[in-house]
Amino acid sequence: MGHDPLIGLVGKPSSGKSTMLNSLTDAGAKTGAFPFTTIDPNKATGYLQVECACARFGKTHLCRPNYGSCKDGWRFVPVMLLDVAGLVPGAHEGRGLGNKFLDDLRHADALIHVVDVSGSTDAEGKATIGYDALQDVEWLRGEILRWIEGNLKEKWGSIKRRHVSTKSTSVDTLQNQFSGYGSTAAVVQRCLDRIKLTEPLEHWSDATIELVVSAFVDEKFPTVLALNKIDHPDADRCIYRITKKYPDMDKIVLTSAISEVFIRKLVKQGYAHYDGRDELVTKSDDPDDRFHLRDITDERLQMRIDTLRDMLFYRWGSTGVIAALQAAARQLHLIPVFSVRNIHTFTTSSTDDAVFKDCTLVKRGTQVGTVVRRIMGDIPIAFVEGIGGVRVAKTDTVDTGKNDILCFKIGH
Repeated sequence: MGHDPLIGLVGKPSSGKSTMLNSLTDAGAKTGAFPFTTIDPNKATGYLQVECACARFGKTHLCRPNYGSCKDGWRFVPVMLLDVAGLVPGAHEGRGLGNKFLDDLRHADALIHVVDVSGSTDAEGKATIGYDALQDVEWLRGEILRWIEGNLKEKWGSIKRRHVSTKSTSVDTLQNQFSGYGSTAAVVQRCLDRIKLTEPLEHWSDATIELVVSAFVDEKFPTVLALNKIDHPDADRCIYRITKKYPDMDKIVLTSAISEVFIRKLVKQGYAHYDGRDELVTKSDDPDDRFHLRDITDERLQMRIDTLRDMLFYRWGSTGVIAALQAAARQLHLIPVFSVRNIHTFTTSSTDDAVFKDCTLVKRGTQVGTVVRRIMGDIPIAFVEGIGGVRVAKTDTVDTGKNDILCFKIGH
């Protein structure tokens, strides 16, 4: 991934997608300018919570990031979110904002599909009772599959003739077709490896094409299901059906975006402290007055907080909003890499004692040379140092705790 990772939020109308986007872009971390060059109207800056290197070295008190923020060793790293146009069944045929949705989608590296598990909205987002949200999961994927399949099958005759006449490989021919979806040859190769396909492309049947497209969608658009509105009384039935059908829990997160927005308001008004994960503290929980919170005198407000704790925190542990973004980052194998000017002090300036000011999200296993180009551009680099001043080869790879703190020495 040679660009800033882009995570798309998708979902039918009234699923809570906009609320989820608002809660992800308001992590109390808006300090300084953003690292992104362009933010289109349908893009926003969210904050991915990761463990910061400052905690590893006991330097949390000196950590002052250039972008985002760091609180007690937890780093809020800016990440680009894409608000994909609302979706209704039939989008691949142009229904609703179908064409806009599919055009937006091609730019995303991973998707968070916000699913209304309350059963109170139908496939088009209209109010109803007892709707089976499992249908939403299946038709969204179906829309993407049919869009790509339709485009491919429409031109298959000429694709096949060109493939044979130019003696191309299957990867090259498919990449020519899939490049419009933001694909690369490596993505296409992984998708063919995934289904162990060795049959020559000119002999592929419709069923084989469908198999290839399915593998491509899994590879190009890894998707996390954010089962939203979990504090609704009817949510359990839908949660059970979806988790039974899709048992990969690493791709499913239970969320209540509206509760996250409510809690953030409480924090801004001084009524609560919230770490974004599993701790909600009000005045009565804080006898030592560590957080200098205001008294809650409004009975209705206190009742709402008590209900929130019963229905959400005691049952599920958190609002799940931050966990949804973390799950999407895991699908992309993203890890933070910290670039410093001085590898021994972790500072970027001789006049400033702030550490780990710069942090970039890259794919686990990326070569150090690729990381250098991503961070430094075309500036010539003589060599790269890791922890302890040890030289790191540009062919070495990065991982959490391995080559994730780097110092670039400029020169030929």
